Amino acid sequence: MEEPKMVAPQMDITDDDKLWALLGWIIPLIALIALLMEEKKGRPFIKYNAMQAVIMGVIIILLTFVPVIGWILEIALWVYAIVLGIQSYKGEWVTVPALTDFCKGQGWI
Repeated sequence: MEEPKMVAPQMDITDDDKLWALLGWIIPLIALIALLMEEKKGRPFIKYNAMQAVIMGVIIILLTFVPVIGWILEIALWVYAIVLGIQSYKGEWVTVPALTDFCKGQGWI
């Protein structure tokens, strides 16, 4: 039996939403700020990207404490985060393997 494909929510994604999503992926502190701002956290596209960006930022920080292998993974995740930021700036609902499912399972997005 084929699994149903997840459809991204239909909504108006503004240029402001895209910019906040891009900046949140590149600088996770901005994503955290977006989650604390009342008018931003109410925007589904910003919340979706910001929550994932914050968690990825925490993972990157934790990898700093693992010599060599952690540092290599840290750099790879930074590059991946930039790619995700660019995709979100195009208005795409990005999916990060395991991370997106974790966030949805927790009810955060």
